[in-house]
Amino acid sequence: MRDEQLSRVLLDWYDRHARVMPWRVGPAERREGVRPDPYAVWMSEVMLQQTTVAAVRDYFHRFMARWPTVQALAAAEDGDVMAEWAGLGYYARARNLLKCARAVASEHGGRFPGTREGLLTLPGIGPYTASAIAAIAFDEPAAVVDGNVERVMARLHLVETPLPAAKPELTELTARLTPSDRPGDYAQAVMDLGATVCTPKSPACGICPWIEPCAARAEGMQATLPRKSPKKAKPTRLGYAYLARRTDGAWLLERRPDRGLLGGMLGWPGSEWNDDPAEAPPLDAKWRDVGAEVRHTFTHFHLRLALRVAEVPEGIRADRGAFVPRAEFRPAALPTVMRKAHDLAVTALD
Repeated sequence: MRDEQLSRVLLDWYDRHARVMPWRVGPAERREGVRPDPYAVWMSEVMLQQTTVAAVRDYFHRFMARWPTVQALAAAEDGDVMAEWAGLGYYARARNLLKCARAVASEHGGRFPGTREGLLTLPGIGPYTASAIAAIAFDEPAAVVDGNVERVMARLHLVETPLPAAKPELTELTARLTPSDRPGDYAQAVMDLGATVCTPKSPACGICPWIEPCAARAEGMQATLPRKSPKKAKPTRLGYAYLARRTDGAWLLERRPDRGLLGGMLGWPGSEWNDDPAEAPPLDAKWRDVGAEVRHTFTHFHLRLALRVAEVPEGIRADRGAFVPRAEFRPAALPTVMRKAHDLAVTALD
């Protein structure tokens, strides 16, 4: 089957089976002339990086309700945006979200560049995101390659080279199949196919629109592709976190540096995270070990945090951070690892 035929078969399937998503303009709406909002497309693509659709939906709704335009987001307070992002993980994305919004508002008149090359000039937008926005929002025939697309292409063309070494070949195969007509719908169609039919385990080949031309299925190898090079074991880092609650209910928090892990987020004062951390309490108090530790996994390492808690009087001064009054304290605005620590500390203090 020729590339043009493969693309047409998949688009016909997408017209019948496209997933409904809050940021997506479906094929029926597109036929009626409805155009995707580049701001919504960009927002969703940033949120979806290394995150599932199910996890993103509520965040997307909240962000769009609170900051419905790129100009509104550009004018937002950093702390407000970071707080709304809390729990979604990979917090550099939130910092880049603000940088990009401000660049679009100040340098592009509030309009996203309409080409992949133009989008790549914006902070926080890499090759994948630029291709996705260019294709979905502006109908540029850019090759959009995420994990779902890599899996579909590896199986369709029987690519046995392990990832990540296979990425250039899979990108080229994706580009060959990307049509000049409806490239945005096609990009979303391949992603939908990978997410709902050509799944990592037990692919539903019987309902796949590409069942006949799939080379991996012909060889009985669909469940073994794509192959992946072995991952290195993640190291484990240790640390201390100090949770001080004043007698009036205020909590001692500090904002982490803008650069680095959890950059710009509120959290508990603590030690460095390494193989042999030194205790670093932020104030003099009768610190207690809660007898439990927080375990959390980041992209490149596992973390184990020993917790120290203390009840302190009003008027006490801290070497680091500031006390946040009980009425203003929002545990939900903390990143996940800090929220885990809070939940354990409350149990120990109450």
